[in-house]
Amino acid sequence: CEDCGKSLIGECKLHGPLIRAKDRVIPSRARLTLPHYLTLRVLELRAGNQQILGVFAKKVIQKRTQFGPYVGQLSTKLTCYDESRLVLQVLKDGGKYFLDTPNEDCGNWMMFVRLARNQEEQTLVAYQHCGEVYFTTVKPIEPHTELKVWYAADYAKFMEASAVFIKEESDVYPLPPVAKEPVDPWICSSCGSTFATFALLESHQCIHKDGV
Repeated sequence: CEDCGKSLIGECKLHGPLIRAKDRVIPSRARLTLPHYLTLRVLELRAGNQQILGVFAKKVIQKRTQFGPYVGQLSTKLTCYDESRLVLQVLKDGGKYFLDTPNEDCGNWMMFVRLARNQEEQTLVAYQHCGEVYFTTVKPIEPHTELKVWYAADYAKFMEASAVFIKEESDVYPLPPVAKEPVDPWICSSCGSTFATFALLESHQCIHKDGV
């Protein structure tokens, strides 16, 4: 104690405890990368103060808006698994690696995006391009709507997953075929070719990037 000049174990009985000043809390790397028109919301609080977070739009986000790439650590083994998030892998140098995010300081905000349980709530599609994973909006996203993602068709094959699904408890069921309304085709900006799906367009654009 500086007031009575004594070395004490614990607080000074005469002058009382020290006033403790705490350091300012610094947001994690993942939270700092969140675009200004998105926000994180706590959806659930589990044991040990574990927060289940969701990413929500603060304003209208247009269809075909691309986010990414997804930031994570390349790993041959997944160390952090969350059943509410997509498992992501990439092909690099002939090997297949997980994009692992064991904590918020080794990833970006995309690690908080939860998986879609059905087509109705899916707003994003995940796909691999040039060894990176990107998310792209598949429809306009209204304010206060949660961003939810599932694999693109080609990426689903790569991940050995179904293209679309409904999750009920622990089971996964393919969606029944539904009548689809006509949609605008996906157009290649390089040659003008049209494609029925975004995944097919992405595969085609790789040809232009490779110079073929």
